[in-house]
Amino acid sequence: MRANRDTLLIGTRGSRLARIQAETVREMLSSLHPDRAWLLREIRSEGDVQRQASLASIGGRGVFVKALEEKLLAGEIDLAVHSLKDMPTQLATGLEMGAVLPREDARDALVSRDGPTLDDLPKGAVVGTGSARRRAQLLAYRNDLVTQDVRGNVDTRLRKLKRGDYDALIVAAAALIRLRRTSAINQYLPPALMLPAVGQGALAVEVRQSDEEVRGLVRPLSHLPTEEAVRAERAFLSALGGGCAVPIAAHAAVADGRLNLQGLVADLDGRKVIRESLSGSPLEAEDIGRRLADRILSQGAAQILREAASVQ
Repeated sequence: MRANRDTLLIGTRGSRLARIQAETVREMLSSLHPDRAWLLREIRSEGDVQRQASLASIGGRGVFVKALEEKLLAGEIDLAVHSLKDMPTQLATGLEMGAVLPREDARDALVSRDGPTLDDLPKGAVVGTGSARRRAQLLAYRNDLVTQDVRGNVDTRLRKLKRGDYDALIVAAAALIRLRRTSAINQYLPPALMLPAVGQGALAVEVRQSDEEVRGLVRPLSHLPTEEAVRAERAFLSALGGGCAVPIAAHAAVADGRLNLQGLVADLDGRKVIRESLSGSPLEAEDIGRRLADRILSQGAAQILREAASVQ
C-alpha cells in the first residue's frame, strides 16, 4: 500500500470511453471527499494491446480487467474502474467490488451505415460484432444476415463502418451515450430481441478487501437496485459456467420491491434459444440467479454449453 493516502490513484484503461467512465467516478469521489486528491492512472491491458485478436482467443473479457487487478494487488493504484460486463464472475483473490454505480441504458444499439433499422437491412448485409451473444440472437431473429468479428474501441468500430467494412454494427447503447455519440444510433434493440450481456451498462469500482479506508470512501457511490440486479445476473452466469465465447445473456431490474431476472442461452448460430425469467425478493438476488440457471440448464442449455465449449 502506498504511503501517501492524501492522493489516491484510480486505475483505468486508456480508451476514451474508459477514461470518461473513470472520470465520472473521480468526479463523484472528489465531490464526496474534497479533502483528498483523486488522480487517474492509465494502465494498458492485454485486450488493448492485441486489438486484432478475438476476445475468446486471448482469454475473454477478463483480459480487460487482469492488468488493473495486478496493479491494484501490487498497491500501485488504490481502486480500479471497470465496465461491469467485462468483469469475470470470480474476482482475483483479495479483491472485491467496492461499489456499483447507477446503471446506464443496458440495451444494445444498431448503428447502420445508410440508416436502416434491423428489419430494413437487406438480405446478406454484414453486421459487425465481436460478441457470441449478439451474433446468436441476431441470427435467431434474421438468419439471412452475415456476421463478422469486429475489434477495437467504439470510435475505431465506427470508422470501420463508415469506410464500408460493415453494413451495420451492434454496440452497447451505454457506450455511445457516455461518448455522446447517440446521434449514431439508428435503433435501440429491445431486450425481447437482444437480451443484454451480464452487467451491461453498469460501472464497478474494484478495491482491495484489506483496504478498509478506500472501501469506506467508495461505498457511498453504490446504487443498491443496480447492485442487486447485477448480483442476480452474475450468479446466473456463474452457475452456468460460461464465458464470453458462449451465447449467454441476462438482465435484471428491481421495481416495486421485486427483482425480475431474464436469462438466455443459445447455440452459436442462434438455431436454438432457451429463454426464461424468474422473480423474487431483491434480498435473494443470487439465489434467483442460480435457480434461473438451473431451470434453463434443465431445458437443454447444458448440452448447448457443452457443444459451444467443444468448438472454442
